[in-house]
Amino acid sequence: MTVHGARWWAAFAATLAAASLLARGVAPEQIDWQPGLAFTQPWRAFSAAALHYSGLHLTANLAGVLLVGALGLAAQVPARCAVAWFVAWPLTQYGLLARPDLTHFGGLSGVLHAGVAIVCVHLLWRARGKRRAIGAALAAGLCAKVLSESPWGTPLREWPGWDIAVAPLAHASGVLAGVLCAALAEMEAAGHA
Repeated sequence: MTVHGARWWAAFAATLAAASLLARGVAPEQIDWQPGLAFTQPWRAFSAAALHYSGLHLTANLAGVLLVGALGLAAQVPARCAVAWFVAWPLTQYGLLARPDLTHFGGLSGVLHAGVAIVCVHLLWRARGKRRAIGAALAAGLCAKVLSESPWGTPLREWPGWDIAVAPLAHASGVLAGVLCAALAEMEAAGHA
């Protein structure tokens, strides 16, 4: 646990926000996730997260970046967690291959869910006492949220208050990618301890 590592987390969160702002105005079909292009244009696994379909979508995800960035700072995650988050970024989109009928996807929500999952794994793996209890409560809340969205149901859902359809599988995919990447990072660190 170092302040230096938490700075890497914050820098990565800022990178996600900057990419989202830079992608404004780009035609969605140029950078969105499309399963048919997953292996011929693998860069879309990164660019799709920067794409937002409306101002509300962008604003909500920028607020999410701020919250997940603050969560990592508060948890004082080490640099390996920022690396895990970076690796989970494209893996989140590749998880969408489980639903080839989700023909287009854009947005940070899955990657943000990965970030929360990474903090949870770190706290559960490394923390003690109250910090571990916070990690457990956060993990339980995250799992309950994702399961309540029925991610294996229809690929897109209209939810009250949103001006876009939401892809719940992206949230589940992000959590799975985050848990996998964080567990590998923690095992690697334990092997060098």
